[in-house]
Amino acid sequence: ISALCYAQETKNKEKVVNDGKSLLWKITGNGLTKPSYVFGTIHIICPDDYVWTPIMQNALKQSQQVVFEMDMDDPSLQAQMAKGMMTKDGKKLKDYYTEEEYKRLNDVAVKNGIPLAMLQNIEPFGLISFLYMKASTCQIPDSYEGNIMKLAQKDDKEILGLESLEEQLNVIDGMDNDSIAKQVLKIVDDLDSFRTTFQSMLSLYKKQDLPALHNLFLESPDYKDDLDALLYSRNKKWVPIMSSLAEAKPTFFAVGAGHLYGKDGVIELLQNSGYTLTAIK
Repeated sequence: ISALCYAQETKNKEKVVNDGKSLLWKITGNGLTKPSYVFGTIHIICPDDYVWTPIMQNALKQSQQVVFEMDMDDPSLQAQMAKGMMTKDGKKLKDYYTEEEYKRLNDVAVKNGIPLAMLQNIEPFGLISFLYMKASTCQIPDSYEGNIMKLAQKDDKEILGLESLEEQLNVIDGMDNDSIAKQVLKIVDDLDSFRTTFQSMLSLYKKQDLPALHNLFLESPDYKDDLDALLYSRNKKWVPIMSSLAEAKPTFFAVGAGHLYGKDGVIELLQNSGYTLTAIK
């Protein structure tokens, strides 16, 4: 089995895998003089589940700049994001539900410590992040973006983003609030199933199994209707930017793992652009 999984081993102990089961991919070829890397993150993960190896650390160390989905060291980002998640049509959160539906939502929110009364002015999509926090098994999840940013700042690496906050918020604004509100209620009505799905996603992430993780996204009712807006359209916009940044200097790209795999994933799109993408463990 190991002969099938590991094609070769390089001098710096990077193990090259050919089964797609890796969070870290080396970008070479197509005129690049030095390699860049793309790493798949997960936005909510407990410290005990955090995957960060010496090989990942070395890839970051070799890179001269770090690029996230957005420019994470912009000091105004959090405030702008909070403002951007506010409803724009004057509707309150409770307006998306019948009285009976809202009671069901509120009962679960109270039980799980979600301050629903304070969230009346946010769009339904904003509630999903609270639900993921509650699906987590720890009180204070870790942050790949935050940790990688600290490591980059320590080495004075430039930090950039593949898209602006406005572009990311436009994706959310383009989604149907009524259908998202129904999705939120569906999650709340079966929170145990949602937690199970999240833990399955987390387990596959820890195994670095991108193909299985991709299939989970495809099958998940929480994602499948919006995969083009959330993932594929953005991937297609990102790839020319990634190409330009990698040509300028060795770059460590850190984006959500859901963006990496599949025919419209970043890996295959970069390959289609002429680069060699090598899975590293």
